[in-house]
Amino acid sequence: MATHDSEFGGFDHGAQYFTVRDARFREALATTSGLVRPWSANTVRILDELGRVVASSLPPKEAHWVATPGMNALVQQWAQPLAAAGSLQLDTEVIRLEADKLHPERWQLQTEGPGTGGRVHSGFDTVVLAVPVSQAKALLLNSKQGKALVPELAGVSVAPCWSLMLAFPQAQQPTLSHLGPHWNAARSTHHRITWLARESSKPGRGPIERWTVQASPEWSRRHLEDDAERVKAKLLKAFTEVTGIRATPPHAEVHRWRHAQTIEPLGKTHAWNAKSRIGACGDWCLGHRVEDGFVSGLEMALEIC
Repeated sequence: MATHDSEFGGFDHGAQYFTVRDARFREALATTSGLVRPWSANTVRILDELGRVVASSLPPKEAHWVATPGMNALVQQWAQPLAAAGSLQLDTEVIRLEADKLHPERWQLQTEGPGTGGRVHSGFDTVVLAVPVSQAKALLLNSKQGKALVPELAGVSVAPCWSLMLAFPQAQQPTLSHLGPHWNAARSTHHRITWLARESSKPGRGPIERWTVQASPEWSRRHLEDDAERVKAKLLKAFTEVTGIRATPPHAEVHRWRHAQTIEPLGKTHAWNAKSRIGACGDWCLGHRVEDGFVSGLEMALEIC
């Protein structure tokens, strides 16, 4: 749930929206005091081999929700009590997990961060890795006590994704509603892109027309290490083919997500080793939906408690 800010407004360049199926997730969202609002996405789904729309979908079976003013606002609000208590440390990478030197039944973490160099944090009863599965496996393999959890994660597969962000300041509400198509989102069968969304159609966003385009898992995997400018040019061409918008965007940039969408999930809510008191959780345990991440974390917490 990430939002990238620009001079023309924000882009939800990660998760575009979420749905709600679990009663516990709905209960948690009820605490957010209007932060979450429904998005009438007006999504089209059927495209021809060139990527052009040939048929529209029926109304969505379930509501699409977004956080305002950007998708990251929801997790920022939930993290605020931790930050206020001084219990949230940002811009810090954990590079090694190991037994506490003074209390071997506990954990210590070796970390690196800007301006701090290497540090050791010790005295932890439990460690939870709420990170992409490949990062979790790398940390576990580097830990004598955590290696037992690695085989459990072996079957998980996650695909990368290139995201393209475009802004057209010449088109903004209310003087000009939008450029191009009359739909606000599309699931595309184009060989390069799988999803497009008009960011400015979401509630609580700025008036300048902005689009986020997400490449398909297959294309992103093949072009994972390509130069960013080359990726941008290819995705911009595909965007033009799908939308018919031929105007040159004054703002265009790409972002590479190495761990974007779960292809093969763990198949259960979390992984846990009671003997060493180490666990792993994330959306990749159950699927790729935002709610999957929430449920995974909740079940992990209940296991610990």
